[in-house]
Amino acid sequence: MNHRKITRRTVLRGLGGFTVGLPLLEEMLTTRAHGAAIKQPVPVRAFNLFFGLGIPAPLQNEGFRGVLEPLKPLSDKLLIMRNVDQVRCDQSGLNAHFDGASGAFTATAPNGSAKSGGASIDQLVRRAHHPEGLPGNQLTTLVAGTFFRRSRISRYIHSYNPDGTIAASMQEKPRDVFDRVFGKVTLDGNGKDEKQRRLKRSVLDAVVDQYRHYTGANSPLGQTSKSRLKDHLDRIRELEQRAFARENQTGKGAQIPPLPPRSKLKHEGQADPGGQGIDMKLEELTEEWRLMADLYAMAIRTDRVRFGSLTFLAAGERIRMTGDYHYEGRKIFSFDDARQLNASGDKGCSHEWWHQFSEKGENKALRAHAHMKMNEVAYFLKALDDKDSVETNGKTILENSLITISTESGDGRHNNVKRELSGVFHAISGAGGRFKTGEIMDIGAEGIDVYNTMLTTMGSKERLGPEKREHTAIEGIRA
Repeated sequence: MNHRKITRRTVLRGLGGFTVGLPLLEEMLTTRAHGAAIKQPVPVRAFNLFFGLGIPAPLQNEGFRGVLEPLKPLSDKLLIMRNVDQVRCDQSGLNAHFDGASGAFTATAPNGSAKSGGASIDQLVRRAHHPEGLPGNQLTTLVAGTFFRRSRISRYIHSYNPDGTIAASMQEKPRDVFDRVFGKVTLDGNGKDEKQRRLKRSVLDAVVDQYRHYTGANSPLGQTSKSRLKDHLDRIRELEQRAFARENQTGKGAQIPPLPPRSKLKHEGQADPGGQGIDMKLEELTEEWRLMADLYAMAIRTDRVRFGSLTFLAAGERIRMTGDYHYEGRKIFSFDDARQLNASGDKGCSHEWWHQFSEKGENKALRAHAHMKMNEVAYFLKALDDKDSVETNGKTILENSLITISTESGDGRHNNVKRELSGVFHAISGAGGRFKTGEIMDIGAEGIDVYNTMLTTMGSKERLGPEKREHTAIEGIRA
């Protein structure tokens, strides 16, 4: 193999279109032009991170002393915004869960059950910076999530084109995300034998020759980068092993360890049987979500994706949760929704705690559920803020990206739509220093003005909402 320049877009290529993105290596930090060192720019990225059911506005006011506690370790990397309203997204006669979720990242009312009312933030940022398409080997958009409430797509999909159509198909199983991001090795044949052959072979086998080149004597990489590349591929192998169930296998000088069994969670049609909810153990939910979050973070770190959305539980999610929830070595709560609600079916699901929210009550179960959700949101964010996520400017991917975090509801009680769609929790990362971080800020504005301020700051000339509407910039969020 000939020596090639190592850039941020260099990938290992295999048969069948399979590619593996490389981690950030020392040799990628600069390129030479007439003997001068030129630092490569950090790519623009925008992702929407959604969690279901929301955080009642009075609980947001407690800051990190309450349900927002898991975000405290990341507080200097985030701007937490309170008093953001989505009331203009209300559609008379429709479910407010659906309305609020439709407005998340679009600030527009839904357009039927299969489309949004317009574009989402991530897609307008993508169009502004890559009007002719993305360079290199990036996926145009990656949409993924762990969720189980399926009626109306904007409950769980949060990336949309300007015409309201979804920007990419939803990937709701970890193995589907793995294949979408890292490709598949296509084998001859079909049926059961084909499936068994697929499970007995690692997708990394397709790039083994290039891996040997980059770690061999003729490699353009130094020893430190070779070691990091090896660790990187080991990490992909680990994710593959977590995503695919396989039996023990031995070969010449190799042994593949046993993997966890296939997901115990129900997906697709089985996930939402008549809207009555499903039974689920906390550990089963978090194990699958964290694998999904790890895969999505790996896709970003390897520059396979720069735009998209990730969902942790859908709008109006109906789960009958059981299991002990611990945080930082202390027990927060023992979930047993159906028994604690003394109900079955949909009335025994965790979403009922939101409908029963009381400003003067203890709301113990709701608090525990919301705290758990913030812990899982923080898990994903931390995956973009570790030593493997440091970029050429010395900052992490979390610091350099625009990651917008939101939800569907500011309250949860269906008897007042204005209250339910007021004070919806929002948070954003700094986007390379474009936005303030390290604050909890009371915005007191409509989501459409907050979102359009984000878009202007990110260099987009396109706007959300009606063309004739006079927009008010929210200058306080800009750095």
